[in-house]
Amino acid sequence: MKKLRIGLVGAGRMGAFHAETIEKRLSGAELYAVADPVSGAAEKLIHTLGSSAKAYDNPLDMFKDSGVDGVVIASPARTHAENIIRAAQNGKAVFCEKPMAVTIEEADRVIQTVNEYNVPLQVGFNRRFSKDFKSAHHEIVQGDLGTPQLLRSLTRDPVLADPAPVPEWTIFLETLIHDFDVLNYLNPGALPIEVYAVADALVRPDFKERGFLDTAVVTIKYDNGAIATAEANFQAVYGYDVRAEAFGSKGMMTIGSIRESNMTRYNKDGVSYNTLRYDQHLLHDAYVEELASFVNAVQNNEKTAVGGEEARMALLIARACIESVMQKKPIQIEHTVSNLV
Repeated sequence: MKKLRIGLVGAGRMGAFHAETIEKRLSGAELYAVADPVSGAAEKLIHTLGSSAKAYDNPLDMFKDSGVDGVVIASPARTHAENIIRAAQNGKAVFCEKPMAVTIEEADRVIQTVNEYNVPLQVGFNRRFSKDFKSAHHEIVQGDLGTPQLLRSLTRDPVLADPAPVPEWTIFLETLIHDFDVLNYLNPGALPIEVYAVADALVRPDFKERGFLDTAVVTIKYDNGAIATAEANFQAVYGYDVRAEAFGSKGMMTIGSIRESNMTRYNKDGVSYNTLRYDQHLLHDAYVEELASFVNAVQNNEKTAVGGEEARMALLIARACIESVMQKKPIQIEHTVSNLV
């Protein structure tokens, strides 16, 4: 089968990882081009990989390249929706990092455009591709958990660097968006109907007046009766902590581990083990698998594993969180026909 020729948008931290995956870890794809508006960034990444890919300063020019079969978008979150739309209008299959969009209006435009141009879209909710999360979802679908009653998901980053360039509401739109998708994934077929969120700047209170929040807890009620909580903090000094829990009428599942390995140390200081400190280490296999899934779906003309509708559902929760924090009250989520297609 012909390799899928991929154009990458964004040569930063996540873009570089995806580029390396395309170039070295996927047998069904090749890195055909890299686009980044920062002068020299695309060329530098291509050189680092020893790749023969083309370099572009303007993503739109790359989207127009007839040699590109699909694109991977790893640009800043606020550019995702527009990049997806432009790529789709040029007939390119699209993999986009989360969030797909930062407003519901943008999300609707994205879904409308990819449907109009009949192009595949996959959104980078990587935890769906982690073995433990996939196993839990499979067993819940089979009914092994019974009726979901209590759900929990958390994300705790290991260190908060300079928060100055971080956009407002990042904790909901770019961090907890993963947890919202996980909770939906672990409660398949159910719709979120009410959200209550509290958030504060506890790690860096000096940035609160600038609108930067680094700690949040969210409660979500679903239409099947399940109650879920999601929490995030930007500085867990012990490591990169991503876990979930699902409790139902037939039992409970715990998902995720911060451990570097199964080795446990027993000595005069007590019992200890090493922890992972970086998302690309903790979720390495999931990051690779999500791109492999995208390539396979495009090559075989199959539905992508997580598309625009799932991304929009997580965004509905994120936007409700923002409204809840601003109004200091629970927010009802209205599901109309138009926002479920």
